[in-house]
Amino acid sequence: MSWIILIVAGLFEVGFASCLGKVRETSGNEMYLWFTGFIISLVVSMALLLKATQTLPIGTAYAVWTGIGAVGTVLVGILVFKDPVSFWRIFFISTLILSIAGLKMVSQH
Repeated sequence: MSWIILIVAGLFEVGFASCLGKVRETSGNEMYLWFTGFIISLVVSMALLLKATQTLPIGTAYAVWTGIGAVGTVLVGILVFKDPVSFWRIFFISTLILSIAGLKMVSQH
């Protein structure tokens, strides 16, 4: 169950990073709505990370959480914000995904 909580925490990390990107692009009431989404996603992500670390090793949990956030944010950047796509960018994101999977496989929990 802790791994599921950790994955959801990582997805909320993607949410707060994505909302931050939208805050930067918008103004007025729309900016405040995205900022509210940022705050909510940040709080939920941190709370779930805290919950996951009650049973998972902190180093593993934090590495997986940031990895999910990094991979997800890059994908959102490419798909939503039209960030550039290159072979090396995809290559290194792939190695990050493999590293996250590797940490899960060697974890004792």
